[in-house]
Amino acid sequence: MRYDISLRITYSYKAPVWAGRHMLRFVPRDLAGQQRAIAASLDVAPVPSERSTFRDFFGNQAHEIVFSHAHSRIEFSLKARIERHVQVKEETSGLALDALPAALNDVHSLAPDSPLHFLGRSPRIRPNRQLSDYVEDMLPPDVGVADTVQILGEALNRDMSFDATATSVETSHEEAFAARHGVCQDFSHIMIAALRSVGIPAGYVSGFLRTTPPPGQARLSGADAMHAWVRAWCGPELGWIEYDPTNAVHVGVDHIVVAYGRDYSDVSPVKGILKAATDQQSRQAVDVIPLEDVPG
Repeated sequence: MRYDISLRITYSYKAPVWAGRHMLRFVPRDLAGQQRAIAASLDVAPVPSERSTFRDFFGNQAHEIVFSHAHSRIEFSLKARIERHVQVKEETSGLALDALPAALNDVHSLAPDSPLHFLGRSPRIRPNRQLSDYVEDMLPPDVGVADTVQILGEALNRDMSFDATATSVETSHEEAFAARHGVCQDFSHIMIAALRSVGIPAGYVSGFLRTTPPPGQARLSGADAMHAWVRAWCGPELGWIEYDPTNAVHVGVDHIVVAYGRDYSDVSPVKGILKAATDQQSRQAVDVIPLEDVPG
């Protein structure tokens, strides 16, 4: 599948901001055999004083933007054409869950994709006994790691309600799980914490999701949003798999990967510091448009 993706994020300030530094992570990744960025451009208005691009530790494309002059509004605009491929995984549960500790003991790499980075605490993830009990109570005997991922993802989709107004970007996974509602960030953080609580390495994926309007209704421009899901390490043979607990599906060609990290703090689309004493408002508009038979 090929997609044209557009994203516009705007910040408006009630009084001028005198300076600012922002880190942006919303340009889709190149992933060998899975995803190719055919073209991508990122525009910033007003023109920043400084601008640089680099790859972070996990290989995500990051843009650092610096403003050293007063401004009352910022707009970040992304346009990208992405080719997404089906990744065929062997139909197997892979490693048994009780064999995972021994497999992890044989891992000595600290490369960005090493499962050792995704096992314990991270800035927004705290494995705990409540979540380990929640997982263990639903698992059959001799379960595989990959089956555990799916069973947990389906359970969270069943036990939690999607509610766009119930949480904020700062809501902890403990709060969201206790209330049993939240958005894709909450579903993903809870699933990651639960997987790590039973010893399964798990990380956060930010990206875009192709959505379909209700039957008989036109597609609304700018009505999509950025999305989040989970990746879990299922042993040396099966490796990493990705699962979307918000929709209870394995990730496929409708999911476009932007960034990998331990949790949201590693992949937040915009992170910044302002020199100001004013309130701000932000707006986000996303379009993910599938293209059929588009010449390359």
